[in-house]
Amino acid sequence: MGHKPTRRTVLGGGLALTLGGIGPGMRGARAAAPTRLAFAGVNLAGAEFGKVPGRHTFDYAYPPPATIDYYAGLGFNVIRVPFRWERLQPRLGEALATDEQARLAAVVAHASAKGQSVIIDPHNYARRRVETDNWAREHFIGTDAVPTETFADFWRRLAEAFKGNPRAIFGLMNEPAGIAVDAWLPAADAAVKSIRETQASNLILVPGIDYAGAHSWISSGNVRMRAIADPADNFAFEVHQYLDGDSSGTSPEAVSATIGSERIRAFQDWAREHQFKAFLGEFGAADNERSLAALRDLCRTLEDNADVWLGWAAWAGGSWWPEDYFLNLEPAKDGRARKQTEILAEHARRVHSG
Repeated sequence: MGHKPTRRTVLGGGLALTLGGIGPGMRGARAAAPTRLAFAGVNLAGAEFGKVPGRHTFDYAYPPPATIDYYAGLGFNVIRVPFRWERLQPRLGEALATDEQARLAAVVAHASAKGQSVIIDPHNYARRRVETDNWAREHFIGTDAVPTETFADFWRRLAEAFKGNPRAIFGLMNEPAGIAVDAWLPAADAAVKSIRETQASNLILVPGIDYAGAHSWISSGNVRMRAIADPADNFAFEVHQYLDGDSSGTSPEAVSATIGSERIRAFQDWAREHQFKAFLGEFGAADNERSLAALRDLCRTLEDNADVWLGWAAWAGGSWWPEDYFLNLEPAKDGRARKQTEILAEHARRVHSG
């Protein structure tokens, strides 16, 4: 196996929902709002690991069936699958790589057969490396090296590949960072337009800038994202929220037992005011009393505000995490479920029970 990174060293569908009146027209009357979440799940990391282009099974790997089965058995009904744009489409504007597409498709097919939805997540932070400079440096979407139309082309090809699966969810981009909202909004708009032109009706998750932080949604100017245009009106804003001092997810210490619910409140209020739906695409907690209390509090808050939240995917499962990674949700060496996973699974079962 290749290098196993911590969370921040990694840094730098057709789901027309009908549950509780969610779906096209999802910004409709609050009277039609659902009373419970639609999704409770987990990120399955691994395909975004390592340098690009990298070697499959050495530098990076997609989640195997056994990993998917483990979380399906615990009651999680959605998985988020991070991967690298460069590997799926090595050359901008050209066909997807056959082997890489097959790996992603196999994950989607297996999870779908288990009754899980799958968030397809290019884990690139609104940038990518290109073959023309031998993958030497990252280029932002909207620059000469990675024009906005190439991002739209990428999503057109992904939509064509997965639009036939009613469990595929299109997560436009993981945590855009270092890019201005004035540059990201037109890129996101172009991708949404490209997806809809394929006649795909899949749910689309749209992140904001500044690592898609819920806590910084207002201050970073992500309120501008309300101008996003989706002809199918079947999208939600994806935000992330960690519990440590700087919301980065790099420390095991939660600020308080209520820090998660406090940090999402302003975004939640904004989404409700403008009748937008939301999805919490990353969050997590370490195994200590305050962090676990904060995890429970955050999960309860999402459940109590199901008129806004579609659901969540916790960080992170995946068999390549080090045993001592504090956000690791994989079984411990002795086979026991971790405390964080048990808490999350308890809340995931509530999604099914109503």
